[in-house]
Amino acid sequence: MHRLSSDVLAASQFVFDSPYVPTGKRLAAYAAPSFPAGRPILQAVLDLTTRIHSEFRYDPTATTIATPINEVLEQRHGVCQDFAHLQIGCLRSLGLAARYVSGYLVNIPPPGRTRLVGDEASHAWVSFFCPGYGWIDLDPTNNQLPFDRHITLAWGRDYDDVSPIKGVILGGGNHTVKVTVNIAPFAANENPVTAPLFDELAY
Repeated sequence: MHRLSSDVLAASQFVFDSPYVPTGKRLAAYAAPSFPAGRPILQAVLDLTTRIHSEFRYDPTATTIATPINEVLEQRHGVCQDFAHLQIGCLRSLGLAARYVSGYLVNIPPPGRTRLVGDEASHAWVSFFCPGYGWIDLDPTNNQLPFDRHITLAWGRDYDDVSPIKGVILGGGNHTVKVTVNIAPFAANENPVTAPLFDELAY
């Protein structure tokens, strides 16, 4: 009898539907052109990442966290969490394990490199389980493999698992939370504890 490794068993929980990421035929159909017969799985997933980046428009006013991914697929616009949810839904619809990653981006790029989309707020990207290699991160918003400019805070099935703010606000009137993030490498002689992280937190 073939025994599954502990890594494969742990990854299996990320194959199923979750609150913000249902699977379905429409998502599988969108992903299908990236997965022709015989193409290596990592090459196929990277192609899907590139297609989402090129075929969807980044628009911070187009969606909310409650916008269904099928609507994102139809309208072809959204923000990083929409693109992450979309790619996760596509991969899971093909039976692949994928999880949602939440974190931050370094604001100040190295010389000769451009700033990444979404670097002034929390950012979201995707991690998929590639048998034989483990978890591999992908950023469909910026069409790249996260490395030294992505700072992981948490991962889960979708945004609901890693929401940075949950709770109840009591009182009358309207409430708006606005957070601006500023992250940059600190010098060798600088204390990281005192280095600024949040530029603005306003209610």
